[in-house]
Amino acid sequence: MPEARVAIDLDVPGPTISRHLYGHFAEHLGRCIYGGFYVGEDSPIPNEGGIRLDVVEALRALDIPNLRWPGGCFADEYHWKDGIGPKADRPSMVNTHWGNVEENNHFGTHEFMALCELLGAAPYVNGNVGSGTVREMSEWVEYLTRDGDSPMVRQRKANGRDEPWKVPFWGIGNEAWGCGGNLRAEAYADLARQYATFLKDHGDNKLYRIAAGASDDDLNWTEALLKSISCLGCGRDPKNIYQAISFHYYTVAGTWENKGSATEFSLEDYYRTLSKAQDIERVIRAHSALMDAYDPERKIGLVLDEWGTWWDVEPGTNPGFLYQQNAMRDALVASLHFDVFHRHAERLVMANIAQTVNVLQAMLLTDDDGGLVRTPTYHVFEMNKGHQDATSVPTHVIEGTTYDLDGKAMDLVSASASVKDGRALVSLSNLDPDAALSVVLDLRGASSRESSGRLLTASKPQAYNTVADPDAVAPVPLEVEPEPRGLRVTLPPHSFATVSLVL
Repeated sequence: MPEARVAIDLDVPGPTISRHLYGHFAEHLGRCIYGGFYVGEDSPIPNEGGIRLDVVEALRALDIPNLRWPGGCFADEYHWKDGIGPKADRPSMVNTHWGNVEENNHFGTHEFMALCELLGAAPYVNGNVGSGTVREMSEWVEYLTRDGDSPMVRQRKANGRDEPWKVPFWGIGNEAWGCGGNLRAEAYADLARQYATFLKDHGDNKLYRIAAGASDDDLNWTEALLKSISCLGCGRDPKNIYQAISFHYYTVAGTWENKGSATEFSLEDYYRTLSKAQDIERVIRAHSALMDAYDPERKIGLVLDEWGTWWDVEPGTNPGFLYQQNAMRDALVASLHFDVFHRHAERLVMANIAQTVNVLQAMLLTDDDGGLVRTPTYHVFEMNKGHQDATSVPTHVIEGTTYDLDGKAMDLVSASASVKDGRALVSLSNLDPDAALSVVLDLRGASSRESSGRLLTASKPQAYNTVADPDAVAPVPLEVEPEPRGLRVTLPPHSFATVSLVL
């Protein structure tokens, strides 16, 4: 059996892994909102104010830290005032981006805030720059967060909410280079400054304003946003106009026209998918290096507010609804991402998986009969939740295994670790689809007084969960053995594991 050695410097503190790196994304897209989060008050499915309670219960088990809404591309055609007041009086609209279906606006601002309260999650509201106005977004902030008396406060109270909400995160548009307006980088940078200026802090609600950033590794876009608030090598702090810059990165193994199946794929497809997932590290490093040049004190955060796998939709479903299954391969994509996030937690402050329910790399799949499935990706989030707000520690794969992909050695072992409150959590992935792996955890700077392990794997990388077989891919205990250098675990092929230590 191949062997790997992972060195973990438990006494060398790194950056704090913000809990917001485990954030989520809910767009008015397909069955994410309607039929996913929201079934309506008259539904026979147990709900509170129309919000589906089994979905809430499942997500609360993840310690979900934040939820981004209403989009995505939908955000830049959404006018928030159409989604408040009595439902019978709310005007409908056409969702031109996703299926060209009619949106009745029954799930709006109050429903979203009720959902966040049920989840215990911080709201991340994405405003409309593409087809909206500065005033519209400014008034949304006032409506949600201002106390006392004002036109928007009076309107909120008339709609049944006396106290303001805490809404820390605000997105200034979405994908302005594409569906959010097809703008040039410099044109959007000017708009971002303008909009951010009129997004006001009301009372003790402090806004964290996030400028809509690049696609993948488009550094020109990121640099345009940096130039608008700072200068290269000048040694001054950036202007405190917006506090973060986002980017989006999807793992697409094929082409945009033919992305491939979520569950029927070849060995080559498997390796190419995980290689594309690993490439997120290069992209984050590139954005971080550029930001370090303009912002050496790292006052501006980097936010990856859309990430995940993107496959062809399941046969027979609406192409505009982006409904896909979620296999063990997707779980490994998630585990790889989190290892990278942990390493770059000093600059990367937030990330949002796309999306939470029934869309793309979802946590949960639901049906109209009350069925709910926790996907393999869900289990990675749950197994990893101990990393939230923990201190990242250096983790090095000293000896590992590789695969030759197009003449380049692809690492088949991934790991990260953190410490918090006298405990450590180690995450491990064996990407080899066929061979088990013996892994030595070389613990340095501290020893383990007690340990336990959990394992996520399946009969094959293509395995997935269904209502009929909800635990085809589910965590099981993992044996952890003492070893002269620390601990040893055996990872089956295509598996993810966590090892918890009492130090």
